[in-house]
Amino acid sequence: MSVVETNVIDFASIDPEGAVVLTITDHLEWDDKNHHLLVLQEKINTYISAIEGQSLYEQYPKAQGRKIKIQVSIKYTPNEIGKGFLQRVEAFFKGAGV
Repeated sequence: MSVVETNVIDFASIDPEGAVVLTITDHLEWDDKNHHLLVLQEKINTYISAIEGQSLYEQYPKAQGRKIKIQVSIKYTPNEIGKGFLQRVEAFFKGAGV
């Protein structure tokens, strides 16, 4: 699975500290038309919906009661717009306790 399959969680695992890590695998190059950014945003929204709507806990019962981390594994260095977007996403999730 990858970032282009926007309606699914790519990977879920439990890290050594016991937190659930939801991983997005992103192999796309960053483009000037921000297509990559829109795809990544849609994927992140899927992860948010899974957490808020409880479907995460139905699919991954071991996630119940654990801290949630979202990790984006990217292949290419983000352009400036991508860097700004990722910083805003990180700030949002930290504010939400994710």
